[in-house]
Amino acid sequence: MTHRLLRTAVATALALGALGLTQPARATPSDGVHTVRVPDGDPHDRSLAPRTTEPFSLIGITWDDPDAVFDGSAQVRTRSRKSGAWTAWRPLDTEGRTPETGPDRDRAGVRGSTQPLWTGPSDGVQVRVTGSRLPEGLRVELVDPEAGSDAVHTSAVEPDAVDTSAAGPDPVDTPAAGPDPVDTSAAGPDPVGPAAGPLSAPRPTVTSRSAWGADESLVKDPPTLTGNTKAMFVHHTAGTNDYTCSQSASIVRGVFLYHVQSNGWNDIGYHFLVDKCGTVFEGRAGGIDKPVLGAHTYGFNTSTSSVSVLGDYSTAATNAAVRASVAKVAAWKLGLYGIDPTGKVVLTSGADNGKYKLGQKVTFHRISGHRDGYPTECPGQNLYDDLPEIRTLASNAATTAAPAAEPPDGPQAAAEGATEGVEGAAGGTEGVDGAAGGTEGVEGQVRAR
Repeated sequence: MTHRLLRTAVATALALGALGLTQPARATPSDGVHTVRVPDGDPHDRSLAPRTTEPFSLIGITWDDPDAVFDGSAQVRTRSRKSGAWTAWRPLDTEGRTPETGPDRDRAGVRGSTQPLWTGPSDGVQVRVTGSRLPEGLRVELVDPEAGSDAVHTSAVEPDAVDTSAAGPDPVDTPAAGPDPVDTSAAGPDPVGPAAGPLSAPRPTVTSRSAWGADESLVKDPPTLTGNTKAMFVHHTAGTNDYTCSQSASIVRGVFLYHVQSNGWNDIGYHFLVDKCGTVFEGRAGGIDKPVLGAHTYGFNTSTSSVSVLGDYSTAATNAAVRASVAKVAAWKLGLYGIDPTGKVVLTSGADNGKYKLGQKVTFHRISGHRDGYPTECPGQNLYDDLPEIRTLASNAATTAAPAAEPPDGPQAAAEGATEGVEGAAGGTEGVDGAAGGTEGVEGQVRAR
């Protein structure tokens, strides 16, 4: 009888597994992130059988060693909570890297990771990973951005009117589907005038962290400030374009939870995010008008900013709303330092990142793609091909203005800006941007942070 019951139990478990109903061994914290360990074994090929999970809408894979590169492929299938149908196999972008410096690298619990994938409301998963040498401690991260989402505030205050006529064609007629924009002054220190330099641009409308529902209790360390922002890197989140703009705040919240709870970073890596309706979201905390150290372009996070477009622009084309919003963000952020968005700058690599060596000086467009600084397909070929137009739109948005009495970061930034071109401890020149007419700031002490 005992043997018969055991055989019945085993048969039932196998049948449930075949139906995708196997229950995983998982941690179930209250922060909206659930994890499933991928069984160890074959160093080249591992898998997770189809199983029922806690609810989630975003998925990724992490591993123990943050410096281990995932040299292989990772694919997932997920099951819709609404229809019960399983998706086709979808790849995860394995090119994520831990920042080269700062609290996102140094704090305990930092893990290597793929980029996250937005799945929409799901309750089942299957995984297969292959590679020349898979990293240890593979873990599937299931993110439910709706956990605790009743704390999201959606009230809005409109900022100063912005003339969008110079920024490109009218946005698509869908922004009403997204969250209401709010005054960015609620997201950080009051914006101030441009730094010493000839150019500035209107502040764009930005949805604040409180409006998209950032759980500030998860951000343990204060933001790190670097030297003047000298360039803007453009990214895409990859994954999928199959989302509505009413879901955009949830996607941003999911990326935040993945970066903090799964990667182990201090905060979301990007400074700004833009959805396909052109809505701009505040990313990393610390003040959108401040030069906050981000976690976005491995080797070039210092003294740069970033904007990531929700979606995969290797497969989809952008629209006028996306291009206009990216241009407005870049024009305003660079304009705080009087920088011409069509110019170029020389930056020094802070890491051996597979494309450049540590200490190598590289010339970038002031508005560059992620792939310009790191070996990746990001921001997708279509968005990358749009960068020349985005630079032009940003230039059209910029206006000539009288120099402000003090740069946005106070006396320290003024001292840096006055000497632009000396690189401090590195001893080299940082590059002269002819269009902006200035030289590029002291970086020695900043890079040493």
